[in-house]
Amino acid sequence: MEQRRFGNSDLTASALGFGTWEMGASQYGDIDLSEAVRAVHIAIDHGITLFDTAEVYGPYTSEEFLAKGLGLRRKDVVVVTKVGYIFHDDPSLRAGAAIAGRLAEAAHITARTEGCLRRLNTDYIDLLLIHWPDHKTPHADTIGALEKLKEAGKIRHYGVSNYSVPMMETCEQHGHLTTNQVGYHLFDRRMEAAVLPYCQEHGIGFMAYGTLGFGLMTGAFTSETTFVDWDWRSKGNAFGLPLFQRENFVKAVRVVDRLKEMASGYGKTVAQLGIAWVLGHRAVTVGLVGMRNERELQENVAAADWRLSAADRAEIDRIFAEEGVPTYVDSEQAA
Repeated sequence: MEQRRFGNSDLTASALGFGTWEMGASQYGDIDLSEAVRAVHIAIDHGITLFDTAEVYGPYTSEEFLAKGLGLRRKDVVVVTKVGYIFHDDPSLRAGAAIAGRLAEAAHITARTEGCLRRLNTDYIDLLLIHWPDHKTPHADTIGALEKLKEAGKIRHYGVSNYSVPMMETCEQHGHLTTNQVGYHLFDRRMEAAVLPYCQEHGIGFMAYGTLGFGLMTGAFTSETTFVDWDWRSKGNAFGLPLFQRENFVKAVRVVDRLKEMASGYGKTVAQLGIAWVLGHRAVTVGLVGMRNERELQENVAAADWRLSAADRAEIDRIFAEEGVPTYVDSEQAA
């Protein structure tokens, strides 16, 4: 599989990354965790070298399952995790804990990183990210803590997630970000307005999450699909966009049905088309995809080398326009 470099750093990884939000098993539908752990082994065999997790996935369980899946092969891959939340216990919740807020203070970042190291059963983290901006803590304090963790050998690289250009500009005054991880997929192109160009110009990598539109681009949904109440998509919104609100969802399904036909003309699936589209942007370092079993994994890996032509991308845009589905190209995600 193609290996890509994170900006101007010395960190490289496979263009397709293994996303483990689903392995948290608390907000993303039912999955077979034994199959998911087995998929980690198979992913490495297929050339995937980057695995992305976070303490909030579960919380905590995704990191633990990933450690179990990697085992002795941990040294062969790039492990990415994220910190920056505070939690409170709530026995009524499916996961037994809830997010109480964002916190990127130096002492908090340092302490939470120790927890990540323990759960991941590793001596170092290849890439540590601040999960969401904490608007009350100066970026200088956060970057200072990350620099100290790097000096201590606890992390190799650091970056951010869901940060705007002004936030990255401030961070860059105190250290250098290896990457920014933000949502980017066919139904959400907000990052094309400013974030992607900034990352490319300043030697910062870009990790795309939600590569398959949080399930839309799997082709598994119909206009009648509903989500259980503890699945975050049941609320209708997807990171600031009303993608799963009923009227918008029905239109999106029509788009996907037409994209299925387009992909089948190449002997591909609509999920493979979605992956190829994201990886086709020259500023994207890694496209993250959740892979719950061997079948999904093999399908996703087969998409990594597909190169869409300019005509293909224009046809995709035409389908969106004809179905009246916006792609939000001209607005930036608010963090």
